[in-house]
Amino acid sequence: MGVKAALPRYELYFYNVVLCTAMLWAARWIFDVSSSNSNRKTFKTSVQPGWYYSGRKMDTADVEWMMWFSTFREHVIFALSGHVIFAKICSLLAPQYRSLVFMVYGMLAVFTSMGWAYVTLILSHCVLLYSISLVKLRWLCFVAGLTTLATFKMEPFISWQAGFVTGSFELRPLLFYGGCGFTIMRCMSFALENCEKKDGNYSILELLKYNFYLPFFYFGPIMTFDKFYIQANNPNLTRKDGEMWNICLQGLLHLGVIMIVAVLLHFMYILTIPSDMKLLKNISDWALVGLAYLNLVYDWVKAAVMFGVINTISRLDHLDPPKPPKCITMLYVFSETHFDRGINDFLCKYVYNYLGGKHDNVLDELIASLCTFGIAALWLGPGWVVFIWAFLNCFGRNFELWTAQNLSFHPQMAISESMSRRIRAVFNTFNFWTIVLYNVLALNSLEFAKLVAKRLLLKGELLVISDQFKCILKSKRVYCP
Repeated sequence: MGVKAALPRYELYFYNVVLCTAMLWAARWIFDVSSSNSNRKTFKTSVQPGWYYSGRKMDTADVEWMMWFSTFREHVIFALSGHVIFAKICSLLAPQYRSLVFMVYGMLAVFTSMGWAYVTLILSHCVLLYSISLVKLRWLCFVAGLTTLATFKMEPFISWQAGFVTGSFELRPLLFYGGCGFTIMRCMSFALENCEKKDGNYSILELLKYNFYLPFFYFGPIMTFDKFYIQANNPNLTRKDGEMWNICLQGLLHLGVIMIVAVLLHFMYILTIPSDMKLLKNISDWALVGLAYLNLVYDWVKAAVMFGVINTISRLDHLDPPKPPKCITMLYVFSETHFDRGINDFLCKYVYNYLGGKHDNVLDELIASLCTFGIAALWLGPGWVVFIWAFLNCFGRNFELWTAQNLSFHPQMAISESMSRRIRAVFNTFNFWTIVLYNVLALNSLEFAKLVAKRLLLKGELLVISDQFKCILKSKRVYCP
């Protein structure tokens, strides 16, 4: 949807100065508020005592971050370290059986954390969808998979299946829904690939190897079955020059980012401040929108670290997993707004590209987008926030296609690629801020999102101009939703 072209260096510097100035202005205000208001009534529930030697409290509003990197940190490290050790031993002694070892260790880890009833529930869904895949009808596999997925999103099916898992383990509900949801998606990928297999069928053992790979089991990312099958069963385990060094560097980078985020949460309460509407009503437009923007950057960092840690482990297993999400600072089109690239690859391969063809027809693109975001809404769980998210994505994606087709320049027109890039950036400013607003709605409260939208639409002329500059910087051509 964009044009890659070089811009004058002075122009690039100017755009970067505008963006960085706005973010530094907002960061200074957030730091001042965090330092002087740590005892506010609205802060007491989420701003808790932090590191003793820092002398400051810590923003603990993000339950997911605290769960993985504080409360259950030792459990996560223990389980993943065991996987790495056993996988390495098997790779050295019997590389042809390493996918089987992945499965056995994964099943034992799931059994230990969730119990035999949960493992039985997962196996029953695997057997059901495997049986349906033997018919080799794509539509039937889709209907069965989506129906099964819906049973984990709607009552009374949720409560009935959740009743199989008992106990007071704090992380158990999260593991239950994560493991079940990703299991259904992996089974669908397996079933659809089995439909494409011309000679015979894949065995159910291959499905179990694919599903019970522990690093991907509970929280993804999803790696489509065709890729996993080839890579996990590849007996050639040689690495490229410098690959192991890159993996180690990647691991150290993620560790460093975790430490930096922990430090920032002691000095900038970006997650708690949006809940104090009384405080927010008196701040400047720059500070308010900067706060919203920093919330999105934080959410990307969290996703990048969580997926990045898992990706590092899977790379040690000689797999090539989906890449971490793209930073919000690098986005300007709806076609790149996926935080989970595994889900994005799944939807592109089996739905969006399958129905949309070459993506040059508005009607085909609309049908493909509706089906893609309909499945995405079911995956995320039906709700008004999800429906708004899906609508804005679907509209934005088709708006981009319509704009590209109706504003295409005639080949004989004397216009440079740089100028074309600037013009496209102006038209995509609306898209960028819609991306920001629906993510603010999903991450924070409705009141905060309404306040940001009101300030942005009524008082945000300078912000619109600055983000036109940023859109010019980040133009890129992509096709997936």
